[in-house]
Amino acid sequence: MSDFNGVPSPDETPIVKATGDEWNDAMGSSAADQVDLGLEEVTPIFTADSLSGAPTISTPLPPPPPAVKRRRKLRAVAFVFVVVAVGFGSGILGTIAADKWDITIGSTRISGSSNAPLVTSEVGSSDPSLGTTIVAQVVNKLADSVVTINSQIDDASGQGEATGTGVVLTSDGEILTNAHVVAGSTSVTVRFAGETEPRTATVLASDPGNDMALLKIEATNLKPATFAQPGTIRIGDQVIAIGYALALDGGPSVTSGIISALKRTIITESGALNGLIQTDAAISSGNSGGPLVNLRGEVVGINTAVARSDVNQAANNVGFSISVDEIGPVLEQLRSQASGEARQEGFLGVGLAARTDGGQGAIITSVQPDSPASLAGIQQEDIVLSVDGEPIDGQAGLVAAIRDAAPGQTVEIEILRGAKRLTVKATLVARTQG
Repeated sequence: MSDFNGVPSPDETPIVKATGDEWNDAMGSSAADQVDLGLEEVTPIFTADSLSGAPTISTPLPPPPPAVKRRRKLRAVAFVFVVVAVGFGSGILGTIAADKWDITIGSTRISGSSNAPLVTSEVGSSDPSLGTTIVAQVVNKLADSVVTINSQIDDASGQGEATGTGVVLTSDGEILTNAHVVAGSTSVTVRFAGETEPRTATVLASDPGNDMALLKIEATNLKPATFAQPGTIRIGDQVIAIGYALALDGGPSVTSGIISALKRTIITESGALNGLIQTDAAISSGNSGGPLVNLRGEVVGINTAVARSDVNQAANNVGFSISVDEIGPVLEQLRSQASGEARQEGFLGVGLAARTDGGQGAIITSVQPDSPASLAGIQQEDIVLSVDGEPIDGQAGLVAAIRDAAPGQTVEIEILRGAKRLTVKATLVARTQG
């Protein structure tokens, strides 16, 4: 029996006994073993009589050590060495011959470098077919209307630098970008594609709540971007995002996609943003303030944010742009601010909570006495579904809708009270600061 490693058990270990024969003991075999190995049996040889007259029996000496085996080993080693040397030499000679005479062996071709020229297209750099794709045409149309923006920051968090993108609004130097690109800036410069030197810019007005800012540079004969008409955007429209992603050297980056959704509402560090376009066109840091354009080369939005994955959720190709529907009214407010008018926001006078039943809208948790909401007849536990026909998605949606309305403006508010839908009108007042 043997154990699981194939080693004989102690009781099965063979016992080697001495035979008294030095040769056999050294070889580890007895006479019987010699027979088993095919050796001839030893036969006594009778020699001449001894002096006593008794016959003398002598046994021939054991065979000498197997020198033949050693010679065989040497011969085998020499033979292997010769085979290896011949094979190695043949390989070298074969490679040299194949390289020199371009030998093909079976289906395998062995050849040296032919130094043949690279096969290239017949279309040269001056061919009129270049740059004729729709994306290329759109990019060329916007080339002189998109700038990179660099802001030197000095705020509570310390000193630093911010980079973004801007869109030329007027030939005399008005530029639109995101408010967060120039927030806390001590100086701002812009640079056009193809230029080496930056131009100094002035921040005329900023609206952090809507994440838009108006800049101005001293210039003439600039090429303004063309904006699409409000209400002309559709889900599924193909769009192109242009911007100076990651502040990379050279011109702006260009990505393409579609409009994935409309009227999105998100929460940012500056507050709620509503009426946003959602797109799967790649938007990165540095794209902020850049244009989202349709295939006619018209600006449909200003890129502002991108959803990112975290430990609780995954996000891929989910970017947001401020819709052209929102840009017009906010731009008017920015120009009014630039002229010295204070920015005023609408005020309704309600407390809000989110719905937890999966429904749309925002729940009224409280109504301030004598507020626009109270005068309009809004009650606690009412659910606000829309403002001026725009759906309200959660608390942020209602906050943004009222904020963007001007004091003195009357808005129509659709509410759900129990099982009944009602529409009320509220005339907003100015929100007091602080």
